[in-house]
Amino acid sequence: MNWIIRFLATGFFVGYSPFAPGTMGTLVAFLLYAILPTTIPFYWMLILCLIIGGTMISHRAENIIGEVDSPKIVIDEICGYFIAMAFLPKTLGLMVVGFIIYRLLDVIKVYPMKKLEMLAGGLGIMLDDICAGIITNIILHIIHTL
Repeated sequence: MNWIIRFLATGFFVGYSPFAPGTMGTLVAFLLYAILPTTIPFYWMLILCLIIGGTMISHRAENIIGEVDSPKIVIDEICGYFIAMAFLPKTLGLMVVGFIIYRLLDVIKVYPMKKLEMLAGGLGIMLDDICAGIITNIILHIIHTL
């Protein structure tokens, strides 16, 4: 069971990358987004599963890995990117711009993301990335509308 938790929490083990594990996790999300359907019922279910499952998995993974908010845990980046791309046309341009904006927001942690990250356990791991995804999604919708 610990292997499955680690496998999912680390984005199929890309979280163990010595170079930018968060970016590697977002790249996994980018590739999954490219191949998965984006019908509204499927997408709502996927986001709901990522938020709930990601919170539980990251909480357990933190204990298994033995590090608080370990950079190896990238399921939060995967969830955040899917939220960033929610209900937008699936175009390569929006996917790339979404990737860049999401990563920038996740790294610089604009308000209230820094406060959310301070929460303990899986909730703290997930909420700052969910917030970054929401902000990215709003920006992308504005870009798409213009």
